[in-house]
Amino acid sequence: MDLRVWGLSVLTGVVVGFLFSAIKLPLPAPPVFSGVLGIIGIWAGGVLYNWMSRLWQ
Repeated sequence: MDLRVWGLSVLTGVVVGFLFSAIKLPLPAPPVFSGVLGIIGIWAGGVLYNWMSRLWQ
């Protein structure tokens, strides 16, 4: 993945978090670090599945 994509993703997240906080809405993200780790785990599982399915074809 390109570093520009990572940078734009982080920038988008910061802008969304700022706007949601400014208009006093709950943040559209897990409130604790364990929730963030769960999302990373879901992503990693999807990547692993795609990698394994390419190996077995």
